[in-house]
Amino acid sequence: VQLQASGGGLVQAGDSLRLSCAVSGGTFSTYTISWFRQAPGKERDFVAGISQNGGSTRYTGSVKGRFTISRDRLKNTVYLQMSSLKPDDTAVYYCAAGRPVFSAWDQTGLYYYWGQGTLVTVSS
Repeated sequence: VQLQASGGGLVQAGDSLRLSCAVSGGTFSTYTISWFRQAPGKERDFVAGISQNGGSTRYTGSVKGRFTISRDRLKNTVYLQMSSLKPDDTAVYYCAAGRPVFSAWDQTGLYYYWGQGTLVTVSS
């Protein structure tokens, strides 16, 4: 299974950006897909996740109400729509595929496959 993350860039505070994670080489509908981010010198943290059928989502507190995760089964792609971006959102964003239980979506070690990361830089 391969994951290709894209859509990062340099934006100003308050702007919006949409990240994409294209999944290939596996059965898309059998994986929970999550986004993580890693700022310089910090650990990789959970941002948002979406269940296999798209019926459940989960967000870390700092992005609730600003970020929306969705999946398109016809395109085998998961999106992260980010709005009202803040400088603290600056990080490399990674998508990951796995089958963790809902309560463990935030645990990096439970994901089987990872994308290469896409850099989001938010200037103040």
